[in-house]
Amino acid sequence: MSTPVHTAMVLAAGLGTRLRPAAGELPKPLVPLARKPLIDHVLDRLAEGGIERAVVNVHHKATLIEQHLATRTRPAITIADERERLLDTGGGIKAALPLLDANGFVVHNSDAVWLDAGASNLARLLATWDPMRMDCLLLLALGSAAVGYQGRGDFSLESDGRIRRRRADEVVPFVYTGVQVLHPRAFADTPDGAFSANLVWNKAMLAGRAFGVRLDGLWMHVGAPLELAAAEQALAAAKVHS
Repeated sequence: MSTPVHTAMVLAAGLGTRLRPAAGELPKPLVPLARKPLIDHVLDRLAEGGIERAVVNVHHKATLIEQHLATRTRPAITIADERERLLDTGGGIKAALPLLDANGFVVHNSDAVWLDAGASNLARLLATWDPMRMDCLLLLALGSAAVGYQGRGDFSLESDGRIRRRRADEVVPFVYTGVQVLHPRAFADTPDGAFSANLVWNKAMLAGRAFGVRLDGLWMHVGAPLELAAAEQALAAAKVHS
């Protein structure tokens, strides 16, 4: 049974070095895609999905991001300031736990972009969330059908919904989209300071509590200028045919 989720963590503290030739003086979350900053695509989706409050961590060009978000009311914004020390994905989320739901919360990269094929994928993710069985629930896209993705995949998705990491010698179908639901207990016995969310996933997989949901639609990887341009083309094509 799903449990209502009302808060989210938006990861906006990264340096975005690969995208800088296209970003100019802007931090990556403020780079426009279809004339709207990446982070606004994220926050609009979260608001439409019923998320009432988003904690946004900031580090690189933090003041610009804070100024951009200052007038936003849906969802309500809380800033997690990492100017002094960048905490990586896991450490940043752990530091924000007091501000997030005790029964689970969304974590959304600031550059996660997709087009839904039908029903909202975020709604499907939240409807699948079961904190009794799960410590993490990842939204996964089919890598072979993604825009701008050239890798060998991140995970396989088992018949019971659990996820398994790609071994070094194989190719697996699914790539992490940058969106997940996490339970605070997943951070038990994790270090203080900076660490990757991969540590949390590894623990959850060992415990059989790491699950995935397949995205129904078109996911776009926008880590570099050519990928951003491809995403622009995909969104423009989708608008023409809508």
